[in-house]
Amino acid sequence: MSFLVIQGLSKRYGNVDALADFDLSVERGEFISLLGPSGCGKTTTLQALAGFVRATRGTVLLEGRDITHVPPERRGLGIVFQSYALFPHMTVAGNVAFGLEMRGVPPAERQRRVDRMLELVHLAEYAARYPRELSGGQRQRVAVARALVIEPPVLLLDEPLSNLDAKLREAMQFELRRIQRKLGTTTLMVTHDQSEALSISDRVVVMHGGRIQQVDAPHRLYEHPQSRFISGFVGKTNLLRGHWRDGALELAGGVRVAAQGGHAEGQALTAVLRPEKIALRAQGGQVCGRIVERFFLGSQWLYRVDCELGELEVACANDGRAPWAEQSEVALDWPPDAVRVLPAQEE
Repeated sequence: MSFLVIQGLSKRYGNVDALADFDLSVERGEFISLLGPSGCGKTTTLQALAGFVRATRGTVLLEGRDITHVPPERRGLGIVFQSYALFPHMTVAGNVAFGLEMRGVPPAERQRRVDRMLELVHLAEYAARYPRELSGGQRQRVAVARALVIEPPVLLLDEPLSNLDAKLREAMQFELRRIQRKLGTTTLMVTHDQSEALSISDRVVVMHGGRIQQVDAPHRLYEHPQSRFISGFVGKTNLLRGHWRDGALELAGGVRVAAQGGHAEGQALTAVLRPEKIALRAQGGQVCGRIVERFFLGSQWLYRVDCELGELEVACANDGRAPWAEQSEVALDWPPDAVRVLPAQEE
């Protein structure tokens, strides 16, 4: 049996299913992200696991033990809230030691574990400071240290990086993953940030409308979305309507492109084509178009191209060469395996 098993977890408020039939098995040491838009049920899932919300139905098994109805304080889980919830009147060391004190850990052992944890999060020299004297990233690390020092079987993170600026947030993603790997703590993190989930997770659970849409490794989730919602929510994408005719996907204007087979003749389909899979050329290619707009994103140039298939987004790496000018006539090309196909009813 897996380390953490969630079976049919559901939460209903009146006539609304905030969470419905959530099933997930998590192995020891895995880092799982719950990803989705606001109101999709991811925070409700985390709160139900923590015991703050009583599930309408379903079970939660931790190492084979049913903790579905165990009070939060007896589950022994580590929790980091979005606001960090540090005690302002306590020092950094005091905040980290709090959970150990509540568990009656002897002073010498408590000090040893606090010192070790502060070293791990690179805050040993800040032990005597108060939360108000720390930066956002430092406060976030104190919150993580406080949750981990009790050596919980599972760490729950509720959008722990959302209060940080963009540059610090990116740095803290990898810092969080480093700490998690060092300790091997099984971790579930709630986030609405796609890049955050994809960059540090072993698996990503995409949620929508209170239900799981897809569970997969980050790369597979991005390259093989199983629905129109996932293809649009996880990264940028171009969605093109077409039909399967004579062994190929026929798009607008009679343009035919290679795609995975196994479809009925005349079946309505939706093609998924990621912007970075498309190359711009002076001539040749599969369709011709004109650059309507361009945007500089630092590592990439993003182009909006009006072509036979409609308006497509094209992302080209910034390799230092001069970008394509707006209103330029271009040809668009992509490899045969770049097109993913979904049934049209997914729309």
